[in-house]
Amino acid sequence: MDLKGRHLLTLKDYSPEEIQYLIDFAGRLKKKKQSGEIGQLLKGKNIVLLFEKTSTRTRCAFEVAAFDEGANVTFLTNSQMGKKESIEDTAIVLGRFYDGIEFRGFKQETVNLLAQHSGVPVWSGLTDLYHPTQVLADLLTVQENFGELKGRKLVYVGDARNNMGNSLMIGCSKMGMHFVAVAPKSLFPEDQLVDEMKELCQKTGGSITLTEDIKAGVAGADVLYTDVWVSMGEEAQMAERIKLLSDYQVNMEMVKATNNPDVIFLHCLPSFHDLETQVAQDVKARFGLSEMEVTDEVFRSRHSVVFDEAENRMHTIKAVMCATLVGE
Repeated sequence: MDLKGRHLLTLKDYSPEEIQYLIDFAGRLKKKKQSGEIGQLLKGKNIVLLFEKTSTRTRCAFEVAAFDEGANVTFLTNSQMGKKESIEDTAIVLGRFYDGIEFRGFKQETVNLLAQHSGVPVWSGLTDLYHPTQVLADLLTVQENFGELKGRKLVYVGDARNNMGNSLMIGCSKMGMHFVAVAPKSLFPEDQLVDEMKELCQKTGGSITLTEDIKAGVAGADVLYTDVWVSMGEEAQMAERIKLLSDYQVNMEMVKATNNPDVIFLHCLPSFHDLETQVAQDVKARFGLSEMEVTDEVFRSRHSVVFDEAENRMHTIKAVMCATLVGE
């Protein structure tokens, strides 16, 4: 399957077959790395990582993935884009210098404009709307644990209208999985996206369910997934989100309510599951919470595969870069 020259702005733009190709390709690249084989697929390629938001996994995954296959990388956080220079002009300049551009920032419109004007593949490392590279890693992790994706039930608990809720719903719909958002109604995904994905599910065999009923929603889950209650840029809404979502914390009672002893727990990270960070300590001081979206017990349990999932960011990102820069 030839994906050379393609952008990755949202998984809506990729067919189920193309997504499965990227997941399987990532699996092969993972085995290649584990065997110690030195890669050359991206030798001579130059890649720029354009960041507006802070990052651990996205930056490191892109850099290591590129280095593994012989590419050169520039990490750029202080560009003139949107300040003294338009996004269009920045895109054209970077497209003259680089073979591929990664963008991690706020507006989806920004990454769309980079793709429109750069003339090279552009990959979204996260926007406020979508997080496609994360979901590819999630799907690889589910496949590694269950052998196949189709028919599996993934339950997302928490703020279902954020970029992870949106992207997981898209990924599950594409792959014929059953996506359930367990959340307060005010944090359900946008109706337009839900309707679009429900229509897609009629072709793929998947399904979309939105519910406030925690026990009914998690019953039979293969995957329990959550994210932080407050996304980057929304810190002022902390008190409101805690009030809305405290009943939706992933704890061992919820794990047991799935009635599936083999259920796995996923989280895109970082996670506020203990008091090891300054943010968590501040939350503890202000609101009396030592754990937020997931308890430490679940996070460290046998059900949790969050660090396999984090590692898979690197392998799936490598697959995306190799497939779109080099092709089959």
